[in-house]
Amino acid sequence: MTDRLLVLVRHGESEWNLTNLFTGWKDVDLTENGVKEARNAGRKLKAQGIRFDVGYTSALKRAQRTLELTLEEMGQSNIPVIKNLALNERDYGDLSGLNKDEARKKWGEEQVHVWRRSYDVPPPGGESLKDTLARTLPYYVQEILPCVLRGERTLVSAHGNSLRALIMVLEKLSPKQILARELATGVPIIYRLNADATVASKLDLAA
Repeated sequence: MTDRLLVLVRHGESEWNLTNLFTGWKDVDLTENGVKEARNAGRKLKAQGIRFDVGYTSALKRAQRTLELTLEEMGQSNIPVIKNLALNERDYGDLSGLNKDEARKKWGEEQVHVWRRSYDVPPPGGESLKDTLARTLPYYVQEILPCVLRGERTLVSAHGNSLRALIMVLEKLSPKQILARELATGVPIIYRLNADATVASKLDLAA
């Protein structure tokens, strides 16, 4: 039987997650804790007896390093890895590099909340979640999903918002539902798909 396996993991804690900065496309590294989270993801997946055939990640090193450390922990560093900016985090535009509290002082609590939590209102010079979906979903449908459906066991290490795009489709969530969905750093979500690309089973390794 074909094992149509897709595992999603949000990168481990980054240096700017820790300092409460808007990161977006800024290329920051993992913290020491983020490295631990990535290795822990690998240990959890190894305990599930999972083997991967291919890995996908973004053009940003925090996601790439998470993938690398996860696979290293599993003893599977030799699989092909494909990097593409379609999987990058949402671009926060003028907010990038700003402390979230500073941004609230500059633009007001309500406006910053709208930029962070609305579906289709982008921050100045940046992307909304809707914009992020518009680049992430075609890549998933054209590149990642065919791999999974062929039986290539696939690990995707990416970002909170680019993964929300995939989860929205996989779990058939509305824009409102996906906005409310929080993704913990370094926690793998294991999906097994039916032949028609719907979800047969889901296992969240948060515990």
